[in-house]
Amino acid sequence: QLQVVESGGGLVQPGGSLRLSCAASGGTLANYAIGWFRQAPGKEREPVSCISSGGGRTTYADSVKGRFTASRDIAKNTVYLQMNSLKPEDTAVYYCNAQLGMYYYWGQGTQVTVSS
Repeated sequence: QLQVVESGGGLVQPGGSLRLSCAASGGTLANYAIGWFRQAPGKEREPVSCISSGGGRTTYADSVKGRFTASRDIAKNTVYLQMNSLKPEDTAVYYCNAQLGMYYYWGQGTQVTVSS
């Protein structure tokens, strides 16, 4: 069974950058559609980015367009979310989700805090 583990979160000042990683085991991420989601305190989980299973299409939430970039390294079986120009409103727990057909696999999340 596929397992995904996020890492790379932390505390960063406004305007700073972080790169999140989503490493997979028990399966090949290249076969899955990969989504990044986030959940801020008191809010619902929301989608941030999605890479299609073939890797040919990547979409972003309007709130992060131009600042965040999702990518994947097939050889490392890892997906990344490069986050630049971070804002306090980006503070949230960030989750990686792998989807294959009707199956969804979530990681445990990594905390991102943007604060001065």
